[in-house]
Amino acid sequence: MVEEQYRNDGMPVEVIRRLTSWGHQVDVLRPAGSLFCLTEALRCGAHDAWVLKTVSGGPGLTLLEAAAVGGVTTVNDVRSIRGVRDKVLAAAIGRAHGLPLPPTYAAAQPELLAEIPESMYPIVVKPADGSSGRAVHLVTSPGRLTGTAAELAGEGMLMAQPYVPNSGVDIKVYGVGGELYATERRSPLHPDHAVPERLVRLPDEVAALAARAGAAYGLDLFGVDVVLGPDGPVIVDVNDFPSFRQVPDAAARVARAVLELAARGSRAAETAEPARMRVPEQRETSQAAVSPSGSSVPPAPQAAPAASPSRSGSDQVLTAVGRTV
Repeated sequence: MVEEQYRNDGMPVEVIRRLTSWGHQVDVLRPAGSLFCLTEALRCGAHDAWVLKTVSGGPGLTLLEAAAVGGVTTVNDVRSIRGVRDKVLAAAIGRAHGLPLPPTYAAAQPELLAEIPESMYPIVVKPADGSSGRAVHLVTSPGRLTGTAAELAGEGMLMAQPYVPNSGVDIKVYGVGGELYATERRSPLHPDHAVPERLVRLPDEVAALAARAGAAYGLDLFGVDVVLGPDGPVIVDVNDFPSFRQVPDAAARVARAVLELAARGSRAAETAEPARMRVPEQRETSQAAVSPSGSSVPPAPQAAPAASPSRSGSDQVLTAVGRTV
């Protein structure tokens, strides 16, 4: 399923192209602009898996949850997606699993943030359903909270955490197909800090932390934002189905992972065991982006056969993986 925000995003388009080139049938649904007979789709069992690149507030997750209730494998597991789409819930899950996250405050109204103790400042405030660094604010003192509160009016549930002192560089760790890749990039809290996004070597401590996070949240495809604070690495955000920017042959790796998950099923947070993830040999780059169209990925596995193939058409714009053709 492709939400409207990602209609022209290169990653979903390239993943679909890879899957079809490997002989798999893919139907594409745009949740915001398509009428879809869910009952019929679940009755005929035409798909091995449903895949969604989520967007906050988008309608796709409801359809994905409906598919899961009908017994369809979803990528990622729908319970895991819900667990990270809500950042307040994600913080609670992370803390419950012993992951290093800052203390978290939740407020339904911006003015309630004034009750946060002054000793916690500076604080980072953002919408609980935010994404892509949208509406993230660094508030240095209680006196500066009024202006921030006004900007956040209407954003719904908010979360606030003490700022973790760092160099102004975030480490973004991507998990795909049992492998971990790391990039460094400018923090949204330090827009004047010139840091070209690039692939970097993944420190062992950060790799172990990212693998623990993937298992704790039950995610198969994921991204973890980490900052290196005074006391070590700290998780500041977790995403399902991120951009995978800078990951070599990203679209092919994602497509291969989707097929593997379609064959065996995705994992859920409450049953996930610590992930055994590999950190491939990788060279640091200074490029802003790496094309996903390379061909160094091992051959794709075959998806488990479906009960019957579904019909696709150019006017049907669910990314769902059907039987091979």
